Amino acid sequence: MAVQKQNDYETKAERIKAKVGRIFVYFGLFLWALIVLFPFYWMLLSSVKSYAAYNGEFTPKFFTLSPTMQNYLDAFTSVPLGRYLLNTFIFTVLTTGLMLIVIIFAAFAFARLDFKGKDIVFTLFLSLMMIPNELVVITNFVTITNAGLRNTFAGLILPSVTSVFYIYLLRENFAQVPDDIYYAAKVDGTSDFRYLFKMLIPICRPTLVTIIILKVIECWNSYVWPRLITDDQNYFLVSNGIQEIRENGFGRENVPAMMAAVVIISLPLIVLFLIFRKKIMAGVARGGTKG
Repeated sequence: MAVQKQNDYETKAERIKAKVGRIFVYFGLFLWALIVLFPFYWMLLSSVKSYAAYNGEFTPKFFTLSPTMQNYLDAFTSVPLGRYLLNTFIFTVLTTGLMLIVIIFAAFAFARLDFKGKDIVFTLFLSLMMIPNELVVITNFVTITNAGLRNTFAGLILPSVTSVFYIYLLRENFAQVPDDIYYAAKVDGTSDFRYLFKMLIPICRPTLVTIIILKVIECWNSYVWPRLITDDQNYFLVSNGIQEIRENGFGRENVPAMMAAVVIISLPLIVLFLIFRKKIMAGVARGGTKG
């Protein structure tokens, strides 16, 4: 009887300890969420304050009783923000589409096709990840300039249509599919292209969705390369267009209008992540699992 009471007491103590531990974990996650989300809240709050109200605050206020949407109207009328968004959309769609074609075929070749020196070639290919990005940017800049592709969408897109990391990630996913499926498909007379599009791509769809979303975010946030290769406002993307807005649009002092422009630019990526967050997590988890 005493032993039973002792076991019940230990079980109850363990439950209390586990509950207290969860409370501390959730409290820590709540504080961390506040720290992470506060800049976004401040950006949104500043964007709905008038210029006079914002500059009239001697101490920052964490709310406003008179929000205004004028800053959002100014973001489209004072500067060609719509053109920047359209350029970025075109650049993102074309770059992501071309990159998918390149990495899918490259990953399939390294994962399923047998050719002499495949492992050596793949090792050398992965070694490209060790090259500093600055060297690649310089090489690409010289190449694109000599080809006369500055201030063109081709010059913006071509250096970004492949990625060693994405090829490696997709190749690992293709390699996880059992070989028996491939050999059975070949026995049935299925071509490599049909096997790729009918079997591998549907099986690895979560990883492909993750790659697409990550590439979209990368293109949307691209700054250094568009800044180098374009000096014509007609080809500005939102990343380098925001600098033009700050210098020659609203001015450095009109912070609320700048915040409105940033909210507009950030909104597509936020919505994209909220819609596909589960697929992103599934793709990353699949990419990190072997066997």
